[in-house]
Amino acid sequence: MSRHRLDHLDELEAEAIYILREVAGQFEKPALLFSGGKDSITLVHLALKAFRPGKFPFPLVHIDTGHNFDETITYRDEMIARIGEKLIIGHVQDSINKGKVIEQKGKNASRNALQTVTLLDTIAKHGFDACIGGARRDEEKARAKERIFSVRDEFGQWDPKRQRPELWNIYNGKIHKGENVRVFPISNWTELDVWNYIRRENIPLPTIYFAHQRDCITRNGQLMAASPFLNMDEDDVITRRNVRFRTVGDMTCTAAVESYAFEIDDIIDEIASSKISERGARMDDKVSEAAMEERKKGGYF
Repeated sequence: MSRHRLDHLDELEAEAIYILREVAGQFEKPALLFSGGKDSITLVHLALKAFRPGKFPFPLVHIDTGHNFDETITYRDEMIARIGEKLIIGHVQDSINKGKVIEQKGKNASRNALQTVTLLDTIAKHGFDACIGGARRDEEKARAKERIFSVRDEFGQWDPKRQRPELWNIYNGKIHKGENVRVFPISNWTELDVWNYIRRENIPLPTIYFAHQRDCITRNGQLMAASPFLNMDEDDVITRRNVRFRTVGDMTCTAAVESYAFEIDDIIDEIASSKISERGARMDDKVSEAAMEERKKGGYF
């Protein structure tokens, strides 16, 4: 009797769909965190495969800093209109207006770290007990040691010493009142896996992932998109560069890379030859050696 063999991407897809369905089965009020980046877009595509022709058993949640790329917000709104699912938006500006967070000052000020308070408030407001995210282990060392089902305490904090064993793809979603779980269905994927899957599935992406011309400044050795959200001064010289973005976040912390990769095949070739992680273009990860882990312990994605 012949046996059907799954290829590498099929196995990753099957695992992610299984995890999404586990979330739907184990939790009462889950949500899918959507940033407009390629990883969360891939999660939405996987959710469509997992739950269609029915509706998603969870809403999408976007924590909006107010400093996003226009292309990302346009893509988000068009995608929601296309798939017809519920979107909940938490605004960092609301947290600032309520005095819950203080906007950073100075040349390298960013709202990225302020998202944590807005996220935790959104989780509390809607009573979410599980939040699905697109983090992957290959991105950064703190994410490399986090489980697929990552338990957060009643304050949203992550304790690396409280992680649960995950043997034979058995995931334990049992939590106490007030706790919640962050779930990472594509944790075992690499950046190349994501791009190869996007190519295979023909998933549309925001245009900023592809090479284009943009006004940029050089800051701390990184190319930053010139924008009114950056605190620029006379030392910042604007130049027109051919760039693309490997990772998408707040405009104040997401650097571009010089690139002539106009097609997905070009991007895959570019990544395969790169010696720098995609998180190497995130200014928020350069605050300290353990910047990501410190943010996670405070409730970050």
